[in-house]
Amino acid sequence: MGGLTRVPGLLFGGDYNPEQWPDEVWQEDVRLMAEAGVNLVTVAVFSWSRLEPFPGAYAFDWLDRVLDLLHAHGIAVDLATATATPPPWLVRNHPGIQPVDAAGTRLEFGSRQGYCPSSPVFRAATVRLARAMAERYREHPALALWHIGNEYADHTAECFCEESARDFRRWLRHRHGTLAGLNSAWGTSCWGQHYTDWEQIEPPRKAPGPVNPTQLLDWRRFSSDALLACFEAEREVLKEVTPDVPVTTNFMSVLRELDYWKWAAAEDLVSDDAYPDPADPRSPVKAALGYDLMRSLKRGPWLLLESAPSAVSWRPVNVPKDPGVMRLHSLQALAHGSDGVMFFQWRQARYGPEKFHSAMLPHGGTRTRQWRETVALGADVRRLAEIAGSTTEAEVALLLDWDSWWGLEAPESMPSDRLRLHELLLAWYAPLHARGIAVDLAPPDRDLSSYRLVIAPNLYLCTAERAAALAAFRGQLVVGPFSGVVDADDQVHEGGAPGPLRELLGVRVEEWRPIPDGGSQEVVTADGTRLRARTWSEWLSTDDGDADDTETPDVEVLARYSGGPLDGRPAATRRGTATYLSFLPEDPAPLLDRMLAAAGITGVTGQGLPEGVEACRRGPYLFLLNHGTEPATVPLPALAAAHGGTPPTDLLTGRPLPAGPVVLAPRDAVVLKS
Repeated sequence: MGGLTRVPGLLFGGDYNPEQWPDEVWQEDVRLMAEAGVNLVTVAVFSWSRLEPFPGAYAFDWLDRVLDLLHAHGIAVDLATATATPPPWLVRNHPGIQPVDAAGTRLEFGSRQGYCPSSPVFRAATVRLARAMAERYREHPALALWHIGNEYADHTAECFCEESARDFRRWLRHRHGTLAGLNSAWGTSCWGQHYTDWEQIEPPRKAPGPVNPTQLLDWRRFSSDALLACFEAEREVLKEVTPDVPVTTNFMSVLRELDYWKWAAAEDLVSDDAYPDPADPRSPVKAALGYDLMRSLKRGPWLLLESAPSAVSWRPVNVPKDPGVMRLHSLQALAHGSDGVMFFQWRQARYGPEKFHSAMLPHGGTRTRQWRETVALGADVRRLAEIAGSTTEAEVALLLDWDSWWGLEAPESMPSDRLRLHELLLAWYAPLHARGIAVDLAPPDRDLSSYRLVIAPNLYLCTAERAAALAAFRGQLVVGPFSGVVDADDQVHEGGAPGPLRELLGVRVEEWRPIPDGGSQEVVTADGTRLRARTWSEWLSTDDGDADDTETPDVEVLARYSGGPLDGRPAATRRGTATYLSFLPEDPAPLLDRMLAAAGITGVTGQGLPEGVEACRRGPYLFLLNHGTEPATVPLPALAAAHGGTPPTDLLTGRPLPAGPVVLAPRDAVVLKS
């Protein structure tokens, strides 16, 4: 990472908004940045109206002074192209660039991301500004990284205006080729939707009832691609003018709206904005899942580009972080592969929607706990500089496919709307995280041969090609319920689920039986372990479909339903090394432990972990983090043996650890090198 951004070691800093402050404050800012150990700041994210106050009239003088000042104090710049929010003159001169919602309301200027992604006027204006900035700062020694846009799809994930409709039709022509192809893919013979002219097709605006689910699926694909086209248009200019400067845009963890596999392929550096909720006890697990996704997108180091030093300003109740939590959350990101810790923002704003959002330098200045924690964290980051560039090797992969995610959560057309992919991922990720087992996320068509265990919590949409890729995998495979249901056009596979996965899994799903809210279904494993299924169950058969209903001999029944209409029927099966679960276990741990044992996988400590403790290996570095409010003891016999019986040294303190188990204070951490 340091090489990517021309800054050695780990990165530390945050969003800097000097345009909100008089010039004399800038001098204090850079002095305090140096005191805190800041070596990178993000500049000009929302500065379009200041940089181009009138059409084609650029005012770079203030930004020149800012970049010169930062460079003079040894601080590099992640320079934004400033295109996250169009200026008032562009909106008023071209009101059609403002987005339109599904009900047909054009959204007004006055917030941010107020643009239609398909607007040629907007795209052309962003490219002109990006070129002007690239040509202006191509040789500036502070420039380390380009930052395009900001948090794409945060406020504007889709636009339903006429320009978007035209762009959607162009996209559909490219995907389906002909109207006949589109009518076939969309199944327009249902509900009388057969199209005879491309101009008849509109975005899936608000309608009297459920909208065609394949139209919705294509719309999700198109909306992600339309925003990506905005990013790529600017990227092309930046690469033309400054080919050696890496390019990024800040993702938003596990975000449904954008296909991050496609987006990551278009950028040099994966970066993420993560805001774990201090009031949510599951936030460490949720954050870790997002961080592992970021690491998996390009299979290497990434950058935490935004996080909150303490409270945010956009939740209904904005709880601050207790002492030590900012440090712990930051170390967690480093443990999961980030090559730096960046925050929003450097100096806390005095006005605007984010005036109560925390900052590295708060309203109260340097006589505050927040400032003391900022300085202390900067010192920690410098102590860990040697970990930059190191990677994590995972033996477990969770499969994540955006097409399948979008199809699964189509409104008003599914057996149950309680199947939410993020929650399904978390249900499997949480027990793996609790066992200190490294996890990658992967698309279904990636080469999976490096993993011992692959878990697909759900593959609602599964093509024959993806099924073949899974069949070629030789490790332990787990496929969750409601998988292999539809093809790439959201049409049910002939013969029903699990469609192209049927030969691999050796099962047929005869009926889906979603469980009502508050209900449950008992499941009993072959060794008598009793589990509870919630939300979902299936009438599953392991026969070949003949009338005698004889179970296929090479399909082992691992668990059966107990009680109710499903009593005695298979609930979990295994064929070879492929396991199918037809239900959602309330607690997957008993099943998971057997799968881990079959795959020969243990956690990084070789033993269990106390509740609230996270153990994460990054190359030769072992991070132990105590997210709990009580001391925790972690045995580390394997690590001591690796040092010839000599206790290892904590990189954060420079002190050798006492012999025996590691005792972690509440919300504390140690980093060990093996």
